[in-house]
Amino acid sequence: MELSPLPVILLLISFLREDLAQAVIRMTTKSTTNTIQYITSSVAGDSPPVFLIISPNRTQHFQGDSLSLRCEGQISSGWTVRGYTYSGSVTDCSSGWRSRPGPSCTISFLYTSHTGVYWCHSESGGSSNSINITVHKRPQAVLSVSPQSWLTEGVSVTLSCEVKDSSTGWTFSWYRAVPYREGLTPINDTKGHVMYGVDLLSDSIRGAGGSYTLSPAALHHTGVYVCRAERGEPANQTQYSNPQPLWITGASGSVFLIISPNRTQHFHGESLTLSCEGQSNSTGWRVIRYTHSESGSVSDCSSLLGSVTRSTCTIGPLFTYHTGVYWCQSESGGSSHPVNITVHNSGVILESPVHPVTEGEPLTLHCLLRPTIPLDNRAHFYKDGLLIQNQTTGELTIHTVSKSDEGLYHCTHPQIKESPPSWVSVRGLSHPDAPFSVLGLLSNLLAASPYLLVSIILGVKCYRAHGKNSSSLPVHITHTGIKAQTSRNSQQKIWTNTLWQQ
Repeated sequence: MELSPLPVILLLISFLREDLAQAVIRMTTKSTTNTIQYITSSVAGDSPPVFLIISPNRTQHFQGDSLSLRCEGQISSGWTVRGYTYSGSVTDCSSGWRSRPGPSCTISFLYTSHTGVYWCHSESGGSSNSINITVHKRPQAVLSVSPQSWLTEGVSVTLSCEVKDSSTGWTFSWYRAVPYREGLTPINDTKGHVMYGVDLLSDSIRGAGGSYTLSPAALHHTGVYVCRAERGEPANQTQYSNPQPLWITGASGSVFLIISPNRTQHFHGESLTLSCEGQSNSTGWRVIRYTHSESGSVSDCSSLLGSVTRSTCTIGPLFTYHTGVYWCQSESGGSSHPVNITVHNSGVILESPVHPVTEGEPLTLHCLLRPTIPLDNRAHFYKDGLLIQNQTTGELTIHTVSKSDEGLYHCTHPQIKESPPSWVSVRGLSHPDAPFSVLGLLSNLLAASPYLLVSIILGVKCYRAHGKNSSSLPVHITHTGIKAQTSRNSQQKIWTNTLWQQ
C-alpha cells in the first residue's frame, strides 16, 4: 500500500522534541514507491539559535489569506525559509512563492496546496523549529431571496444569508454588487476577470443576524446583493456569497429606461440604444446591466463595448452575451424599472412591451422575422404554452387588457419554428381610498345643492324662534325654500291636534 510522504513527515515531527532541529528532507522516487529519508541533528538539549515566526500566529488558515514567515534569532547570511508540501518536494521562498529568497518570506494568497511543514534552513546545514501549516478551503456564504427576485413595489422581501455546513457564531455583512471602481473590493471569476465590486450597505448592521428585510420594497432597492460572514478573534471571514439580484417594478418612478428599438427581444447583429429619461433631471444617471453567468456580472455601458453620451448608451452590433437585465441608476442610489433584454441568433423573435401594460389599455404583439428572411406574415401565438390565436398578419391585438392576460407569450412561424418566450406584465388600476371626512361630505353636498344650504339656515332660525315662544309655528321645508303658516288661531290648533294624534 502506497503512503503519501507528508503524513509520514508530520508523524515523525510529532515525536520530536523542540530541541531537535531538522537538517534536511530528501525524497527519492523509485518506480511507484516514495522513499523518504528524514535526517535530524540534535542540539544536545539546547534550544535552536534560530526560530521560525509566522504571522498571523496560527497554524490553521483559509484559502486566500496571506502568510508571512521569517527567521529570527542568531541568523547570518545564507538563511532561508523552506517548506515541504503535498506536492512532494522541498522548496524555498524563491521557488514560486512570489517573494525574494532570504530569512523572510510572504505568501500573498494561500492555496490548499500550501499545506505542509515549514522551517528555516541555512547554507551550512543549520535548521530552526518546524511549523505545520494547514490551509483550508474558505467557508462559502450562500444568499437567497424570499418570496422571489421579481417583485412589485410595496411588498415585503427578505434576503437570507447562511454559511454552508456551519450555522453558529457568524456575524453577517451586506453589500451591493456594483460596476467595479477604484477603492472597492473586486470579485473575480475563475479566470481572474473582474466581475464586479462590492460596496458595503450603510445599514448593513441591521442584517447582522443573517436576514436583511426590505419592507416595503421600493424601486431604489433594485440591484444585486452580496453577503459575507465572519466569526472569531482575529476574524475568520467566509467567501463572498453568490450575487442575488432583486428586481422591483411598480407605478412610481421619475426616471425610466427607454429602449430603441422598443422591444425586449433583439436579433444578433442589431444595434440598441438605451437612455435614462423622465420627469426629473437625468444628469448623473447611467445604464447598468446584470448578466447571470457562472459568477454573475455587474457592469455599465463603458464596459459593454458601447458608446456613452450623458445618460444614453448605444451598443452595436449586439451579441448574445449582451443578454441581461438593464436599469438606470443614479449616483445617489435611485433606480428605474428593470428591463430584461435578450439577444438571439434565431430567425424569429416576439415584439412585446418593454414596460408593464395597464389594465384597460390595448396590447399588440408582433412576430418579427429576421430582415434577411423572405416576408411571410403567418404566425401562431401562444400564452403559457397554449395556442390562443392564428394570424396571417403576424400580430396579435388584445383591445382591452385585463390581469388575466398576464403571462408568458411566444409565437411560431411555419418555416422558422418558434420565437423565444417573453413575459408580459399587466399592472392593475390604482384605486386609492380617500379618507372619510364629514366636512368634506357636507361641502360636496352643499356645493351640489345651494338651495339646501338656505333651507338649513332658515330651519335653524325657525327652531330658535319656536323655543322663545310658548307656541311654535309649523314649518314646511320644500326643495324651493321654507313656507311658514302665520295663522295663530286656526292653523296652530290644527298642527297641535295633529301632533297629539300621532
